[in-house]
Amino acid sequence: MASVTLKNIKKIYPHADKKKKKKGAEEKKTNLQVTEQGVVAVQEFSIDIADKEFIVLIGPSGCGKSTTLRMIAGLEDITEGELYIDGNLVNDVAPKDRDIAMVFQSYALYPHKNVYDNMAFPLQLQKMPKDQIDKTVREAAEVLDITKYLDRKPKELSGGQRQRVAIGRAIVRNPKVLLMDEPLSNLDAKLRNQMRAEIIKLRQRIDTTFIYVTHDQTEAMTLGDRLIIMKDGFVQQIATPQDAFEHPINLFVAGFIGSPQMNFFDAELVKNDGVYAVTLDGATIVLSDDKQKRLSERGVQPQPVTLGVRPEHIMMAGEGDNRIHGEVDVCEMMGSAVHLHVKTDGRDVIIVAQTMDLQGHHEGQFQMGQKIAFTFGGNVAHVFSKETDRNLEF
Repeated sequence: MASVTLKNIKKIYPHADKKKKKKGAEEKKTNLQVTEQGVVAVQEFSIDIADKEFIVLIGPSGCGKSTTLRMIAGLEDITEGELYIDGNLVNDVAPKDRDIAMVFQSYALYPHKNVYDNMAFPLQLQKMPKDQIDKTVREAAEVLDITKYLDRKPKELSGGQRQRVAIGRAIVRNPKVLLMDEPLSNLDAKLRNQMRAEIIKLRQRIDTTFIYVTHDQTEAMTLGDRLIIMKDGFVQQIATPQDAFEHPINLFVAGFIGSPQMNFFDAELVKNDGVYAVTLDGATIVLSDDKQKRLSERGVQPQPVTLGVRPEHIMMAGEGDNRIHGEVDVCEMMGSAVHLHVKTDGRDVIIVAQTMDLQGHHEGQFQMGQKIAFTFGGNVAHVFSKETDRNLEF
């Protein structure tokens, strides 16, 4: 029920001791910028989060996403920059006065209290009347489908049930902002799927702004209105899940978003009669009209590029000139599809090939050592600068 604005937020952790450290060794260890002040964990982070928006911070371990969340919560001091919640500057406001709630990776439930008392505890601290506490707790339990567990202790619950209790304890306060720090990472795959669905339903039932941290792509793509993709303390791209998938801003985002990971090739961007194409291994692929327009508007010149193509966008090729040849190295059967690891010109290329047609009939089988040819369309080719790793379209 509130907008959140971060303006040039920075977090610096001071050096553990005052002795000067070898800068090169520190950088190699952390991949973070090291200054005289200390290690910079979050760099110039700025975003406007709309009321009731669901924002997901995603990136590899150590990229600064949890640190950013903890600064919003007030659990970490902000070194530089300004944080606004509902238009109010809250840099120096105590966590309890920010009207936010946080759900952690660990459930952090009181083992000696039953589910009801765990959920009621923050309301008791606010000295809310008992009848109002009872009404609020039971409404939250109904939303989360845990009413039948209200009399149980946490040790009597499964991991998924405990996480629902932790979420219930957060939402009873009706916070302006709900922060979630990898809340599903302790659950097995089946429970994670169930809890993702529960969070989507929860979002429809409560009017709260969500800020969610995860390293799991599936969670990010299915839950978020927008993704904030981070690496080494820097924001790499802020985009909708679809835009991040279809229009990655640089090599890191291209390789991080999508599973299996995007394939990368050394290629040439060429321009003949005003038409852009990419050439590799004797094949020439003309880029799509929208890519032609963006490259032309930016005045991109022919040059060596890193070409990116997602595994699911590669097609088996019949006879013709625009084919890339390879040899099947590994076959990973995934049910209706097979992930082929193909050796081509010294590279390992992953191809997602369907093993069944729409009628459920088995299509061609693949064997290790099999010679194949493949291609892809100009609409799914991403060209990145060799010098900057940036997508040349943007």
